[in-house]
Amino acid sequence: MNSIAAAAGAGNGTMIMVIYMIVIVAIFYFLLIRPQRNEQKRVSAMLSNLEVGDSVVTTSGFYGVVLDVTEEDVIVEFGNNKNCRIPMRKTAIAEVEKADSAVDSTAGADKKSVDLKKK
Repeated sequence: MNSIAAAAGAGNGTMIMVIYMIVIVAIFYFLLIRPQRNEQKRVSAMLSNLEVGDSVVTTSGFYGVVLDVTEEDVIVEFGNNKNCRIPMRKTAIAEVEKADSAVDSTAGADKKSVDLKKK
């Protein structure tokens, strides 16, 4: 009888160990793997929607405007100097602000200042 009870206790301990391992793998998935996949999807969507005229910030912190887009590369113009055009990889772009949203936000600011002047 003692050997049967010991075998049942060992099987129970193994089951608990398997449950702990499953819980640990689930925690790693939800805390590490899933957020990284979501970020990769966001960055790839951002780079695939990159268009001429968009304002960008590079990973090194430079602000510029996209002049040309190819499959893997972009040509970016930095500053007011029209001769500062640099080809770079798309992966060097950290943030993108669409040309349309920049125009919309300035138009909204102009409208707000006109509304204030009327009052």
